[in-house]
Amino acid sequence: MVPTITWQDNYVVMIDQRKLPFKESYVVCKSAAQVIEAIRKMVIRGAPAIGVAAAMGLALGARRIETNNRSTFERRFLRICEQMAKARPTASNLFWAIKSMQVVVKQHPEANAPELKDLLRQKADELLAADQAAGYGTALGVVRAAWEAGKNIRVLADETRPFLQGSRLTAWELQQDNIPVTLITDSMAGYLMSKGRVQLIVVGADRVAANGDVANKIGTYSLAVLAKENKVPFYVAAPLSTVDLSVPAGDEIPIEERDPREVTHSLGQAIAPAGIAAWNPAFDVTPSRFIEGIITEAGIARKPYRKTLRALKQD
Repeated sequence: MVPTITWQDNYVVMIDQRKLPFKESYVVCKSAAQVIEAIRKMVIRGAPAIGVAAAMGLALGARRIETNNRSTFERRFLRICEQMAKARPTASNLFWAIKSMQVVVKQHPEANAPELKDLLRQKADELLAADQAAGYGTALGVVRAAWEAGKNIRVLADETRPFLQGSRLTAWELQQDNIPVTLITDSMAGYLMSKGRVQLIVVGADRVAANGDVANKIGTYSLAVLAKENKVPFYVAAPLSTVDLSVPAGDEIPIEERDPREVTHSLGQAIAPAGIAAWNPAFDVTPSRFIEGIITEAGIARKPYRKTLRALKQD
């Protein structure tokens, strides 16, 4: 697997996922602002990776705060956290990582500014190591585990308009792992379900509410409804850091709206009439009633989700 993000010479280096699979290039971030911009522009994507990038960006930003005064350092660090929080408002892991870094500051009230910089770097390294140890990510992790267990599977990967993560990234990653994969357009999924070609659906998540409602890439809700109609089990795979018990239900999850140009253009080329209006909500919310189970690193949560998700988070 190609490393998604790493440290290099005290800079944050991440593979540019916008260029895959056609070109393997890297973006070097020398400031927190550059990490924020990379997250916002989807240089890096995927819930766990966004969280790790946020933590590393905050550690990088803390390192660049030029003061030895703790109160001044803390005030400037919190300002960077506020800026980081605006990068991707739907992504729960972003806020989880920010909170994790803020906790470091709160738990060391006697530490001076230089000591806090070291502690924040250590925390970012810890989160990076934990993500690398998990290795597989989320929804693809379920697929990889099934393949390694010897199950006879073939993946039908949706293209995932408008940013084409499915065709550019998911299909490429599966191909790299020699897992059989067939690319389909988003609009083919229902037809293939109706023909019995789909036995199970696994999607990722950017935020899971306390009641089990799930915010994920736009189009997930449609898949869930089609799965229900065709009696296909529909699962969500997400790390516990994506479960946000502070949000009671999905209708309270903020939905990020992105540049309409992502709809009117593809890979830099116009695919719509010049000047046409376009709408680009990046996520939708799938109600928990459509979800068979939520697969986490601590086990599978099933209905009633308010009870089972809380139990997994507390273990």
